[in-house]
Amino acid sequence: MKDASGKMNTFVVKIIQTQNKSWQGMITWADKNETQYFRSALELMHMIQEVVEVEDDTKTSN
Repeated sequence: MKDASGKMNTFVVKIIQTQNKSWQGMITWADKNETQYFRSALELMHMIQEVVEVEDDTKTSN
């Protein structure tokens, strides 16, 4: 997935289980080897959005 500056970000998503018609699992941001757990698909999307926005903010502040 590309952030607003055009940099590619790589995420590894592991779905551990499904409950209440949503996913629970873990996401690893491969570029920094950071892992977080998520409780829903919506939370997963928010995590990805945060990374993309933070990366963009870092690039524009330099």
